Amino acid sequence: MTTASEAGERVDLVAARRLGGLAAALLDGRDRDLLAPLGFLGDFAPPALPPPRVDRAELARGLAAANAAYGHPRAAELAGKLADPATRVVTTGQQTGLLGGPLLSLVKAAAAVRWAEALEAAGQPAVAVFWMATEDHDWAEVARTSFLTPGGPRTFTLGDDPAPLAPVGTRAVGPAVAPLLAELRDAFPSPWFAAWLDRLAAWWRPDARFGEAFGRQLVATLGGRSPLVLDALLPELKAAERPYLARLVEGRAELDRAIAAREAEVVARGHTLQVAPQPGVSPLFLLRRGERRRIEWRAEAGFALRGADGVEPVSALLETIADNPAVVSPGVLARPAIQDAVLGTSVLVLGPGETAYLPQAAPAYALLGIAAPTLALRPQAVVLDGRQREHLDQLGLGLADLLGDAAAARRRLGERAGGGFVEPVRARIAALADELRAPALALDPTLGKPFEKTRESLDRALEAFAAKVASAAARRDELAAQRLDHLLETLLPGGAFQERTLSAAYFPGRYGEGFGAALADQLGLDARRLNVVDPTR
Repeated sequence: MTTASEAGERVDLVAARRLGGLAAALLDGRDRDLLAPLGFLGDFAPPALPPPRVDRAELARGLAAANAAYGHPRAAELAGKLADPATRVVTTGQQTGLLGGPLLSLVKAAAAVRWAEALEAAGQPAVAVFWMATEDHDWAEVARTSFLTPGGPRTFTLGDDPAPLAPVGTRAVGPAVAPLLAELRDAFPSPWFAAWLDRLAAWWRPDARFGEAFGRQLVATLGGRSPLVLDALLPELKAAERPYLARLVEGRAELDRAIAAREAEVVARGHTLQVAPQPGVSPLFLLRRGERRRIEWRAEAGFALRGADGVEPVSALLETIADNPAVVSPGVLARPAIQDAVLGTSVLVLGPGETAYLPQAAPAYALLGIAAPTLALRPQAVVLDGRQREHLDQLGLGLADLLGDAAAARRRLGERAGGGFVEPVRARIAALADELRAPALALDPTLGKPFEKTRESLDRALEAFAAKVASAAARRDELAAQRLDHLLETLLPGGAFQERTLSAAYFPGRYGEGFGAALADQLGLDARRLNVVDPTR
């Protein structure tokens, strides 16, 4: 049996059904050609090709100033390293969610740093960069946060979107953050959590912009091991994007055909398209009058903005890119290629969900004629402290048991508490029922189907009864039942995986400001194995 103390090494995410689809296929060596021209890293190995020769001097200067403002203690050092064309760049990113977004945002940042450190250990200079997707306008994605309060999982929000289609990076957090933080103070009255909430309140002020607040929190959490934090609206970045944005416009027909062909191939391989096909739709957006709207092609030389009237010449769009690239932004199928073209990325760290859309985004790399990076699946992590690990071991359950089938874990706990007497009887009844099959078929072969239905109904009824007996037995051991409930609530708050649900801000509040260091120290790079982070270790 896998115990909690062994779980960091042995919980197989594919077997536990926490990793599937294209991500699982890539780890098993299948369908990697769907990513072409990108490569794929399974177990760690330095990329074979030298880093792309990209002039990052201006971008590095902008990042040095921005990261110094975020409080990064190594801003100048890392920016200087980025400016060197011989340095490999490890890139990852996420939306700038309220109070740092879900834990996975922090895991991705730490993973990029660990990849850069691994490259350095292999003799290849490297720096990690975290791309803050501040050009996105998905308010519902960034305006909510969830904490595991003493009363259970609870979600806090900033309310309805006051300015639909406005990029997150251009918006202030707003006055709704003050009562939200007050609710958190009521939920967590302990002095150490209150001190952490004071720091969050200083970053997430009503007048602060999302990118600014997110960047400060990320840097403070990871300290000197924070990646360089890159705001997608940084002027030096937008200037560097100019030729690539123009190329995506000029090669629009070619890109459209290439994406359609790749989508057909993805479907033929049995995978689901992550992004719905949109023939004739650009992977770019235009910001006009404060609204970020999708660009759609019209005929051979025209374009329109989704939801707006009028058709304009493509030549006008190219002039806009040349004069003011800040108002043109890449969507999900163009962002990876734009990002990696500007940064000269060697290793791109993405999560399983992002990997699912990468085949559709891959053709943009070929169109832009850039050296595509190597993809690394980000590791996944769960935070489980020493006391919780002890409780899991005392229950006689493994972490994989809870993540794979919580109902089965409850049954096993109930059987240990004296509710296991049903299974032996169930097996005998099943054996007796099976004795009916041969004489029934000998009498009339058409009785085969009714027999199978009867057999299945009998088995389902006994299984349901066994579950009820196990639950009743488990309730007799109240402490064990409470501990199991608490562990399930910790690992799967609200039924969803912890790192996708709980706020990155929750853990430093609970475990102290050393949490970021614990995460960075204990995070491994094997994407198949679940990382168990113990902040108390």
